[in-house]
Amino acid sequence: MRINAQRWLMTARGEPLSRAEFNPLPPGAGEVVVAVAGCGVCHTDLGFFHNGVRTRHELPLALGHEVSGRVIACGAGTESWRDRSVIIPAVIPCGECDWCQRGKPTICPNQKMPGNDMHGGFGTHILVPARGLCPVDETRLANAGLSLPDVCVIADAVTTPLQAVTRSGVGPGDIAIVIGIGGVGGFSAQIAHAFGAKVVAIDVNQGKLDRISEHGASLTLNSGRIGSRELKQAISAFAEQSGLRQTEWVIFECSGTAAGQQTAFGLITYGSTLCVVGFTMDRIEVRLSNLMAFDARAVGNWGCPPGSYPAALDLVLDGRIKLLPFIERRPLDEINRIFEEAHAQSPHRRIVLVPEL
Repeated sequence: MRINAQRWLMTARGEPLSRAEFNPLPPGAGEVVVAVAGCGVCHTDLGFFHNGVRTRHELPLALGHEVSGRVIACGAGTESWRDRSVIIPAVIPCGECDWCQRGKPTICPNQKMPGNDMHGGFGTHILVPARGLCPVDETRLANAGLSLPDVCVIADAVTTPLQAVTRSGVGPGDIAIVIGIGGVGGFSAQIAHAFGAKVVAIDVNQGKLDRISEHGASLTLNSGRIGSRELKQAISAFAEQSGLRQTEWVIFECSGTAAGQQTAFGLITYGSTLCVVGFTMDRIEVRLSNLMAFDARAVGNWGCPPGSYPAALDLVLDGRIKLLPFIERRPLDEINRIFEEAHAQSPHRRIVLVPEL
């Protein structure tokens, strides 16, 4: 079977992405071919392309790890997926190793990440393992006012913060501080709110703060206008006014910047949990003894187990997490322009690239 398939390939870091035709068929045993409906542009993609972050797959490589689409071809053992709408996990564990068997799939040494270990979703089609695929009920999708391209961001921008919020244990009576209200941070704030926490959102972009104030944030603070000491004082005053604890704040660092990480560490108080969700190649200098002195903890977060994807999708389809105010669809053919724009300035919304099939 021959189809008109294309990929946008990264051939060298910093060079324009180049479009190439390819034939993704036939899939091998345990594999499927998915016709891409949408693929989100993530900070990680920009890191690979602009900032020297190395991919595990040799170049040339198609980036993109937030992918939704429809299964059009099945390898042996995957026939039940044919013609189904799906979200592809951003990190696909093997399911068989010791780590997976012990319930630690996010550190599976055999995991595969589209756009890193293998060709990703910036193209018309993608070949992936069938394990972990999240089925999408298009009737529920339509009832929620969404389309299949919209839910591609669940693959990372929603599930990664869901994993972080779940692991943090945040709930009613807690203060959840989200630093960086971008693609991941905006959903982190919504999820923490859905879990019952009072959310404090911090960013340098007032437009993003104004939007999140309508979708779960009880307090917004512009860190471009006030210093770190004033931030902590403002949160403390908010806690007192709201009858909340001055201790055990849960801090989600989602900006993926050195400044954001410095701010996050500076907000640690007694019993705090610091969740590092964003990534940067930059280094910062902190006094780790603060963790000891405040009896606090710091937790990293890499992806989300595929088994949690249906719950994330339910949060979206039930209306507890809003996607449309936080995403923007753009044609895949504009990918080079979009990468340059996103590198120059953080987008106001998560960009979803949609191929013309």
